[in-house]
Amino acid sequence: MFTGLVEETGTIERLSHRSGSVVFSIRGRKTGRSLGIKDSIAVDGVCLTVIRRRGMTFDVQAVEETLTKTSLGKRRKGDTVNLERPLSAKDRLGGHFVLGHVDTTGTVESIRARKSSWMFWIRVPKRFSKLLIPVGSVAIDGVSLTIAQLRGTLMGISIIPHTWEVTTFKEYRVGRTINVEFDVLGKYVEQLVKAYRKR
Repeated sequence: MFTGLVEETGTIERLSHRSGSVVFSIRGRKTGRSLGIKDSIAVDGVCLTVIRRRGMTFDVQAVEETLTKTSLGKRRKGDTVNLERPLSAKDRLGGHFVLGHVDTTGTVESIRARKSSWMFWIRVPKRFSKLLIPVGSVAIDGVSLTIAQLRGTLMGISIIPHTWEVTTFKEYRVGRTINVEFDVLGKYVEQLVKAYRKR
């Protein structure tokens, strides 16, 4: 389990294709030093398992299902990714509960610079629009954020300077594909309501 508070950005140093899967070698100055084999790490919001580590560089493997459902299949050597290690039982919960189980991908539709922030408009597939809650939590590429505005399948996200500096948001361009994980509490409520209506 994660919080959506990105610890640092890392760099994809190498990609190795293995029978439909991809092994990513990622360099993380902070996270890379403390990871061990079998540890979990969120890479752009996707929970993956460390299979090898060398100094500050670690390897994770994304299989077909992950490559299809997330943006990792579009990542290339040299790309920057958001990194977060799992929540420790003794840590404060500063963001929201993020599982690292991406629900869908979205598309950056527009980016507007303001005086002290940036407004990103992101479109998600129509079938997920019911999970968009005004002032609700959402994880974008593993970053815990608040939905500021809604326009149908578009959600407006306000990015403060600190988030801009310490995550990959400063590299976003219109048309970029990003990972979206909706608030787990909302998803559970939806399933419970569905089950109740079928009774």
